Amino acid sequence: MNSNSFTFNLTAAQQADTFQLLKQLKYIPESVPHTKIAVSIPDCRINLYNSGKLVVQGKGAKDWVTFTLEPEILKEVSLGYEELNDPEAFQPHMGIDESGKGDFFGPLVIASAYVNEELVTKLREMGVRDSKKISSDKVALSMARDIRKLLGDRCALVTIGPRSYNRMYSKIRNVNKMLAWGHARAIENLLEKVPDCPRALSDKFGPTHQIERALLEKGKKIRLDQRIKAESDPAVAAASILARAGFVYALQKMGKEHNTLIPKGASDKVRREAEKMIAEHGPGILLNLAKCHFQTTDKVLAEVGYSRKDLPPTN
Repeated sequence: MNSNSFTFNLTAAQQADTFQLLKQLKYIPESVPHTKIAVSIPDCRINLYNSGKLVVQGKGAKDWVTFTLEPEILKEVSLGYEELNDPEAFQPHMGIDESGKGDFFGPLVIASAYVNEELVTKLREMGVRDSKKISSDKVALSMARDIRKLLGDRCALVTIGPRSYNRMYSKIRNVNKMLAWGHARAIENLLEKVPDCPRALSDKFGPTHQIERALLEKGKKIRLDQRIKAESDPAVAAASILARAGFVYALQKMGKEHNTLIPKGASDKVRREAEKMIAEHGPGILLNLAKCHFQTTDKVLAEVGYSRKDLPPTN
């Protein structure tokens, strides 16, 4: 790709390493507002902003990223060889990913995102990567806004709220089958907007036929691929960020409705919050807030003197 501008969101440790790197004599200091440090070298300008965003621009930007930033700071290859290793990443396709599967509270959110060569270039410049590599929800939410602005209607979101999730699980009794259903709906919804999309890619979580069986007429015409670590694909990475943002927004809304902070995951902190909710509203509150097939449900119910038989029916 012939791009002259790249953007990366760095961790605190990466920012510190980059700051020290750019203090070397070969880098010429520049004055740029809102930066921790701004420098230039022939054919390349490098700005590290107070927000942690690193912007590299100029004819020499790609070489600096490939031969300096990646090996010395990022410790991974993020560009320079993608077209050789995965040429399909730059061809029209959609990526699908989910968020919330391992979280006791909140919905299961599945997102799909369409890309072509132009959009991949812009996503790379924005620093879009697997949401699991983004430690800050604030950064993920900001990136999701930028992705939605870039893609417009070329993305879709499927949210299975706790009540619906628990009802579905009581009938299906298999998380992967539910996930396949959600992936299929995300594919179908995006095909309504981008009907000529030829391929859909997602992470490998179960047999491909599970998704294929859940697809409707439009979806049966699309080529469906699954692979391990699919989040390295730009479309899947964009979908992972959109899904995470959708999940975080849902938790925030849930917290506002109950005047509390709803935590992620399934930790002791999560259990304490669930116990507090049950004590205030009764065991039935879990059906509206949590994924009740988790073993966490049995633990928190027992802690406050209840059991599963005290939960109302899901239908």
